[in-house]
Amino acid sequence: MEHMPAIFRWIHFMAGVMWIGLLYYFNFVQVAALKAAAEDGTGAGITKHIAPRALLFFRWAAVVTWLAGAALLGPRFVPAFTLESGNALIGLGAWLGTIMLFNVWVLIWPNQKKILGMVPATDAEKAKARRVAFLASRTNTMLSIPMLFFMAIGGVHVF
Repeated sequence: MEHMPAIFRWIHFMAGVMWIGLLYYFNFVQVAALKAAAEDGTGAGITKHIAPRALLFFRWAAVVTWLAGAALLGPRFVPAFTLESGNALIGLGAWLGTIMLFNVWVLIWPNQKKILGMVPATDAEKAKARRVAFLASRTNTMLSIPMLFFMAIGGVHVF
């Protein structure tokens, strides 16, 4: 049992690297690449093969990151989420991560399924889905900066 914090720390770290790395990939690489691919008609490889696989790893890395972070907090879970004294910084990071997890599963993923044709959607529904997924993903990108800050500075007391 004494090794569990170290194991959860590495799981949290590795899953977090995958989650945030894919978030940055989507926002800084894939969005521009899909625009260019749509213009020359070569986007099918991205939308059919790359995006679904990347989204699979993206959404499950988010869950694993959150669960490992919760395990690391252990008895400090509730004090962190209620921002009690001495837990406010890690709690802010945990809340930002929770909002980001919500965005992944409730806003980004359901809308990406429409965009990628995994579920039926009209052109109007796809246009709306693109906007919602785009805004949620950009929001997560912006939230990732303070989230990483609060997790790093607040995590000093957790480990």
